[in-house]
Amino acid sequence: MSIHSTSEVVANADTLEDIELSGRITVPTEPNNVQHEVKTNGTAHVNDIDSNGSRPREELDVLVIGAGFSGCYALHKLRKLGLKVKICEAGSGYGGCWYWNRYPGVAVDSEIPLYQFSQYETYQDWYWKERFPGGAEIRDYFNHLADVWDLRKDTVFDTLVTKVWHEGGRWTSTTNSNITFTSKFVVAASGSSHKRYLPSWPGIQQYGGKIYHSASYPHEGLDVTNKAIAVIGNGASGVQILQTLAKEDCQLTAFIRQPAINLPMGQSRPSVADQKAGRGFVQALLDHCKLTGTGFPYASLPGSYHDATEQERTKAWDELLDRGGFQYLMCNYREWVLDTKVNKVVYDYWRRKTEGRVKDVAKRNIVCPVVQPYYMGTKRSNLERDYYESIDRPNVELVNLKETPIKEFTTTGITTVDGKTRHFDVVLLATGYDNVTGSLMDLNISDKHGVTLKEKWKDGVYTSLGICVPDMPNFFMMYSPQSPSQLSNGPPCIEIQGDWICEAIKKMNDQGIATMEGNAEAARTWREGIQEMHKQTLFPFTESWYTGANIPGKLVEQLVYLGGVNKYKEILDDALDGWKGFDTSQV
Repeated sequence: MSIHSTSEVVANADTLEDIELSGRITVPTEPNNVQHEVKTNGTAHVNDIDSNGSRPREELDVLVIGAGFSGCYALHKLRKLGLKVKICEAGSGYGGCWYWNRYPGVAVDSEIPLYQFSQYETYQDWYWKERFPGGAEIRDYFNHLADVWDLRKDTVFDTLVTKVWHEGGRWTSTTNSNITFTSKFVVAASGSSHKRYLPSWPGIQQYGGKIYHSASYPHEGLDVTNKAIAVIGNGASGVQILQTLAKEDCQLTAFIRQPAINLPMGQSRPSVADQKAGRGFVQALLDHCKLTGTGFPYASLPGSYHDATEQERTKAWDELLDRGGFQYLMCNYREWVLDTKVNKVVYDYWRRKTEGRVKDVAKRNIVCPVVQPYYMGTKRSNLERDYYESIDRPNVELVNLKETPIKEFTTTGITTVDGKTRHFDVVLLATGYDNVTGSLMDLNISDKHGVTLKEKWKDGVYTSLGICVPDMPNFFMMYSPQSPSQLSNGPPCIEIQGDWICEAIKKMNDQGIATMEGNAEAARTWREGIQEMHKQTLFPFTESWYTGANIPGKLVEQLVYLGGVNKYKEILDDALDGWKGFDTSQV
C-alpha cells in the first residue's frame, strides 16, 4: 500500500529530517522526488514503541486492510461469524478512493441505486441527492454505513500497513503506527485504483509551484482565482477537473496525450418521493445485478447490428445517448464488442453527435478526432456533463502531447519539445494509478516461504479465481486482480467475493480445516484462461490500465477476468464443493 496524501505534494525535501513533523509525516517515496503526506494526528507514530523496545500486538481472527467498499463489507459479514475482526485503514475516514479523491468535480460513474450495497438496512432510510453522486455524497454514504453496521468500533484509522508475512500458522502485519496485528486470516481490501502513478519528468524537483496528484488534492480545497493551472491527463479525473475548473476565474491548460471517448452523464436529482415509490423494486434490482455480465441490470439491443436498418440504429443510438451513463456501450448491439468494423461505426456515430459541441476547430480535432483513437470499450469511458462546451471557453488551452510532448519542468512551469514554456501556479497530475495490482504490491506481502508478492508475480499474476494466491494460506483478496473488478459494477462484485470468503471460512471451521490457499496448477489454468479470453477481444489493440500498459516497465497482461460477473459467481460457488482450485490442510 502506498503512502497517502491529504494535502499538497511537496517537491523540495530529500529526507524525513528536512520536514517538520507537525501533525503530518511527509515521506519521499517516488523516484521523481514527489512526496505524499500521511495524517498522524500530531504524533510521529513510526517511532512509537513500548518501553521494552517492542510494539504492542493485537491478536485477531481476521485483519482487513482498507476501509472502502470491500473492507466495510468484509468487516460487517465476518463479524456475523463470531470472529474478532479489525479494519486497518491509512486514511482518517471510510471510503477508500472516495476518501482520498477530493479534486474538483469528482463523481461516481455508476448510477444510483446500483452503486450501493444490497442489504435492506443500508438503504431503507437512505436517499440519494444525485443520479451520479459526487465524492462528498459518497463519503456521506460511507458514514451512513458506519452507523448502520456499527463499523467504527472495529476500525483503526490513520494506520498504514507496511509489511505482511506468514509464519507459525499466522499472519503478522506491521504498521507505521504503534501497533502490530497478528491474525489467522488476512483480507486485502486495499483497492484497485489506489497506488498513484507519477511520471518522472526531467526537472520536476525544481518546480517551485504547487503540484498535486488528483488523489492528493487538498481536502480543504484550493483557491484557483487568477491562477494559471495545468492539468496533465485525460482520464476520469482529468475530465472532471477540467469541466469544473473551466468555469472558475483561472487560466486552464490541459495536456492531452490521447483523447478520451467521453459519454454524456445525464445527471439528474431524483426526488425523495420517487425513491420511496421505487423502494419495492430496489432489492430485486440489486439481486439481479449479480446475475448479469457487467453487474448492471442493462440488456443489449435486441437483434443484430447487421439486421437493423440505418434508421433503426440511429433511433436506438440516440435513445441510448439520451439515457446517459454507460448505456450507449452496455446496451448497444452485441457486435460492437468484438467486431472492429461495427466498433468503428459506433465510434463514428458518437463523434458526429459530439463534435458539434466544440466550435473551436483546432480543439475539436484533438478531442473528437476523425481517426478513431482506440477501440471503444478497451479503455474505460468517462462520463461528462459539459466537458466539450468547457473546452471551448477562452480560458482553456489544449496541448496535444502526441505532437508536442513535455520536455521538462522549469522552476516556474512546463516546457514542451517545441521550445514553448508555459508558467503555472498549480500543476494537477491526473495521471492515474498503477491499477489492479499496485496497491497489493505496496503492502509488502511475503508468502509462507518468505517470497514477496512482487517477486511471485514478476512474470505475471497467478491467483486461484482472483481471490487466493498459492503459498499464501488464509489470505484473501477483494475487488482483485483476475476477478471482474474494474470491468464490473463494484458493489455486486464485492458482495459476491465477500460472501464467498465468509462461506469458505465457515466451511473450514465446520470441516476442521486449518488453512486454505490457491493451488499452483489451478492458478496457472486460471491465468491461461484469462489471457486466452483476452486474445479473442479487442483489448490487445489498446494500451490501457486494464493490462498494465499505462505503467512503464510493468508486464503487459490482462489483469481482469473477462467472463462476466454472473459466470464468475458460478465458478466461485462451484469451487466450494470439494475446494476446487485450492489446497487445504487439516487442523
